[in-house]
Amino acid sequence: MSILKVIEVLANSNKSWEDATENAVSHASKSVKNIRSVYVNEQSATVKDGKVDEYRVNVKITFEVK
Repeated sequence: MSILKVIEVLANSNKSWEDATENAVSHASKSVKNIRSVYVNEQSATVKDGKVDEYRVNVKITFEVK
């Protein structure tokens, strides 16, 4: 039996929601090992001068506790 833990991470990107998700996982993996999955909970964006300026995601990252 495995013990899994979930953390919530906020991340952003100037490119896309997918890139923001990659940023969240990349940043979390610096201090959290054994990441198993990522669930995108929310997506949002900021707008500047009528164009999308920044993509934001709120993700849940699941990892195994050893």
